[in-house]
Amino acid sequence: MDTAALVVVVGVAFFFTYTNGFHDSANAIATSVSTRALTPRAALAMAAVMNLAGAFLGQGVAETVSKGIIETPHGSQGMTILFASLVGAIAWNLATWYFGLPSSSSHALFGGMVGAALAGGTDVIWSGVVEKIIIPMFLSPVVGLVCGYLMMLLILWLFRRVNPHKAKRGFRIAQTGSAAAMALGHGLQDAQKTMGVVVLALTISGTQDGNGIPVWVKISCALMLSLGTYAGGWRIMRTLGRKIIELDPPQGFAAETTAAGILYTTSYVFSAPVSTTHVITSAIMGVGATKRVRAVRWGVAKNIVMGWFITMPAAALVAAVVFWITHAIVLAVH
Repeated sequence: MDTAALVVVVGVAFFFTYTNGFHDSANAIATSVSTRALTPRAALAMAAVMNLAGAFLGQGVAETVSKGIIETPHGSQGMTILFASLVGAIAWNLATWYFGLPSSSSHALFGGMVGAALAGGTDVIWSGVVEKIIIPMFLSPVVGLVCGYLMMLLILWLFRRVNPHKAKRGFRIAQTGSAAAMALGHGLQDAQKTMGVVVLALTISGTQDGNGIPVWVKISCALMLSLGTYAGGWRIMRTLGRKIIELDPPQGFAAETTAAGILYTTSYVFSAPVSTTHVITSAIMGVGATKRVRAVRWGVAKNIVMGWFITMPAAALVAAVVFWITHAIVLAVH
């Protein structure tokens, strides 16, 4: 039973990573596609490769997920909690993908973990949730907005005497690099989150001791994220690439460079699992505001931000319901 439960939970974790990939593929490439710096398929292929590479560049975020959010539960109860956490996150990913809303897969997972843990009577490490999730959730969009605005101002000043058409051609080429950097950061952040859940499952089942990440877990999570990315999330791509603001190549480059820098900093300096969605969306808003504040479609932005706030509670509620149902089934079987 324990082995079967482990296989099911790991399989569901891999499926979550796949949904994370196609849900968040827009984060890395929407700006490059919308400015025609890259064709959609070329952009997705590049993002998939860079996601794969990024997954191997660190493990600080994975350790935060595996030991900093909920107490390690034991036995079938622990497996049920992890299963419910993942199902809650997947349900939210699919719902927001359907409506083209760029919400956070990361916070859906964290919300699911907290909701399932509370439903299962397992302690939540609230200090870790506040320090590693809630504070970065509020700070990262603000930093993205401000840094995106400042980055775009710097570009406008540096290239103020350059012919605009020539500058746009140059930035269209440069966007290939900035999109790759963004995709690498996405792999660095998001693949590790699932690695942390899989390690937690292995620990609960007694398959491994400690929080080290086996190589097969790294490879599997990286591949599933890359496959999901290549599948593409076209609905969300339209929202990020066109509906917030009509981007030109210099703006796309500024937004991607800003977001990538924030992802690397939070991963390596703070080991904090931040949302790539929050970071790139806020950077796009900041970049767009340099044109004029009204150039940003703040109505669309408001809907996106509202989605951010309800992600964790919504995923937590679904995960809690899934836990109760699954727990009842397990008791009935025994």
